Amino acid sequence: FCGECLQPCLQVPSPLCPLCRMPFDPKKVEKASNVEKQLSSYKAPCRGCSKKVTLAKMRSHVSSCAKVQEQMANCPKFVPVVPTSQPIPSNIPNRSTFVCPYCGARNLDQQELVKHCMENHRNDPNKVVCPVCSAMPWGDPSYKSANFLQHLLHRHKFSYDTFVDYNIDEEAALQAALALSLSEN
Repeated sequence: FCGECLQPCLQVPSPLCPLCRMPFDPKKVEKASNVEKQLSSYKAPCRGCSKKVTLAKMRSHVSSCAKVQEQMANCPKFVPVVPTSQPIPSNIPNRSTFVCPYCGARNLDQQELVKHCMENHRNDPNKVVCPVCSAMPWGDPSYKSANFLQHLLHRHKFSYDTFVDYNIDEEAALQAALALSLSEN
């Protein structure tokens, strides 16, 4: 694992392997020199310029390859899958994917976060900050939930993006929901 992927796993009281989820001793983490050697010996073509680059240097090459940058600039722009009142993402916070507060697993959407925590952290007694709540405008990024799994199961059964307008405050949202409810009767 690279340092960026392994580091969150090392910052919890009982570190778990990012791959197999088994506990491990961070003092016994060793560099996989055999894997590093293989990555330095195999070459593959860049997806932009087709230049053959060792796998160990591919990320660095791709991040500076003009052809790859050009291809990325020509990619289709983000379009929501479901009609939403939310603006197309620009500089707004990421409210689509989250990091597991227990082990640092990344890029989990709300449903995946619930499933991941139920499967891997069901018996973890640690108080943690809910990453979904802390990403919301009304969320408190310092509040640690006493029972995070129950919180997840009760508060995050659906995706906020479908139902919430982030541009209005909680009171205005409540009033809008009441008005809509009354109009449907």
